[in-house]
Amino acid sequence: MAKNNNNNNDKMSREERGRMGGEATSRNHDKEFYQEIGQKGGEATAESHDKEFYQEIGEKGGEATAESHDKEFYQEIGRKGGEATSENHDRDFYEEIGRKGGNSND
Repeated sequence: MAKNNNNNNDKMSREERGRMGGEATSRNHDKEFYQEIGQKGGEATAESHDKEFYQEIGEKGGEATAESHDKEFYQEIGRKGGEATSENHDRDFYEEIGRKGGNSND
């Protein structure tokens, strides 16, 4: 016999249905699926928002990050970024950015 879903105790919350649906979807799809829908979503967002939108969300994200991280966090990501940059660029790159930096005050 079918359950009577008029009783609130038998109903699943929207949150619970969403969680269960998300879990089922994750079992049925691979990484490529999520990359593809992420790319499509990013393209759709880019088409419907302007430069100011991205500046605003970037500013909000930066403020939130600054509130939740300390000086050591920024030192560590700066060190990692410097190492990655040095691995990907040669001496000519550093000469060029040094020259541009030196000329920026003119």
